[in-house]
Amino acid sequence: MSDCTNCPVHHKANLVQLGINVDDFNYVLALAGNPNTGKSTIFNNLTGLRQHTGNWPGKTVARAEGAYSYTEERYKVVDLPGTYSLLSTSTDEEVARDFILFGRPDVTVIVADATRLQRNLNLALQVLEITDRAVLALNLMDEAKRNGIEIDTRALSRELGIPVIPMVARRREGMTELIQKISEVASGQFICKPHRLKSHSKKVENAINALSQKLALQFPDLPNIRWVSMRLLEGDQSIMDAIRNGKLKDLEMTT
Repeated sequence: MSDCTNCPVHHKANLVQLGINVDDFNYVLALAGNPNTGKSTIFNNLTGLRQHTGNWPGKTVARAEGAYSYTEERYKVVDLPGTYSLLSTSTDEEVARDFILFGRPDVTVIVADATRLQRNLNLALQVLEITDRAVLALNLMDEAKRNGIEIDTRALSRELGIPVIPMVARRREGMTELIQKISEVASGQFICKPHRLKSHSKKVENAINALSQKLALQFPDLPNIRWVSMRLLEGDQSIMDAIRNGKLKDLEMTT
């Protein structure tokens, strides 16, 4: 692994396998979120007409990708399927999870509905188990205000350990701040310290720690060993397959 704090962290070889061409781009950005959170609106605001659609390789799931430039850096933007979790119980969830895990985007923007924050945070916390490079776009703040919902975004940012940007995407409110924070996280100027769940029993924690130690011996530079250990303990077949076919080993490589 490179120790360059300003270098991109995306995994080019895996992104190519996922059908994403990252040539001529400095950073790769993923958009994740529950359905109907305004994720597509943010995608359109970022990319404008510089976008195209297709399918994920070997899947019937549609994929939208685009691009934008900011401070002389070029960003590839991938709009992941709208999902409520990353537990790989559906094709959409598998696609979103595998992109974040194997593609290792430089920033994952989690789009959340401010009027349904508690439900939306379930996905956000799952994303933060996989990556420590994320920004929460807290959309529909106008509707939250109309419903008498007040959210302390600074406190939420401290709790999650990532930037939280209040937004009304359909009016482009918050877009300038979002783009700036994406740049800061991508470049390493802002170091995220994401919240990680520690609500397991002592027996489960011991099992996670033991398995993590074994994985660390085989994959010493794997960036998300604890999360992989939890998925293995839950019998995640796709993670087991990734170990067998060498895909997990590839995560240790730099771009």
